[in-house]
Amino acid sequence: MSRNEPPFRADHVGSFLRPDRLMKAVRQFRKGDIDAVEYKRVQDAAITDIVRLQESLGFKSVTDGEFRRRGWSAGFIDAVDGFGLREGAIGFQDGGNEKRAELSPYARQALRRDRPIVVDDYVFVKSVATSATPKATMASPPVMHYFLGPRAVDEIVYPDIEIYFDDLAEIYRTEIAALADAGCKYLQLDETALPCNCDQRFRADVLNRGEDPDYLTQRYSELINTAVKDRPANMKVAVHMCRGNLKGTWMAEGGYDPIAECLFANTEVDAWLMEYDTDRAGDFSPLRFMPKNRIVVLGLISTKTPELESKEFLKRRIDEATAYVPLDRLCLSPQCGFSSAPGRGQVITEDDQKRKLERVAETAIEIWGTT
Repeated sequence: MSRNEPPFRADHVGSFLRPDRLMKAVRQFRKGDIDAVEYKRVQDAAITDIVRLQESLGFKSVTDGEFRRRGWSAGFIDAVDGFGLREGAIGFQDGGNEKRAELSPYARQALRRDRPIVVDDYVFVKSVATSATPKATMASPPVMHYFLGPRAVDEIVYPDIEIYFDDLAEIYRTEIAALADAGCKYLQLDETALPCNCDQRFRADVLNRGEDPDYLTQRYSELINTAVKDRPANMKVAVHMCRGNLKGTWMAEGGYDPIAECLFANTEVDAWLMEYDTDRAGDFSPLRFMPKNRIVVLGLISTKTPELESKEFLKRRIDEATAYVPLDRLCLSPQCGFSSAPGRGQVITEDDQKRKLERVAETAIEIWGTT
């Protein structure tokens, strides 16, 4: 059951733990102790090494580990002129202990794409990958609205939220066209907004600010469609669904039931990378709404804890999922990246990371005969 196009049977979300030499260079560059040329040299070397690791483990798609970014969504926010940051209403938690709410992007002025967002990063990965398909990753459009709602824009700049959505979608279309010109065949949009819209706390907050959570699911599906509509036929687009991942904590909990039917039926992407590493994501039954031409990558291996999942556990979970999606349309991955917020502390090590990647690849081979 091999696949000749992405997503492949063994996949991963994209970010990896930054090696010590890279974190040291980050600190040195911020202090002015090294210049931009030396900083890029260290980044290039670290990215080359992480691409080699992915290929050595048998992965057929590879990323740059997001090593040039401050965080998983920062690549987009930093590259687009017009964003500021505001504190949202709900923070990370670890089973009851609420953390301070994270800062979320808002449009303080009209948005402009003045430079490439991830194209240059993609081009470098393509230049060092020897056998695998490079994957580009960036934050999904709904992330730029959901956590602040009406506060996601300056109302003087964007008196009508639909104008903001139009500008946002145009930026994505421009970036995706540039990625296509660079040869990109695999794009992943990282989505935390829609999974949070499954959580009753978040849905209550949406209602309290005067919005309808079900309407947002529909509108966000349309926004994603508008953003990716001009992609070439040979570019596969996947959406990664995540409830947040910061030092073993999370933002949201609750199964996909509140959004599944509308989202899966109407969103015109090729694949879904689904967080399913804990009970907080619910059961597999919402996958019954998945169209027959979509691939589902089951995120069964946790990047939040160092404990290594057994092959028996993974095989049992995949077998359970086949009640809703046939085996030939399933793949396997960790539920999230290994380093969504670099430099903010991690609960796993580079050895843990490698063991979990090995487990993904080994399990895929035993189930599908290939990675």
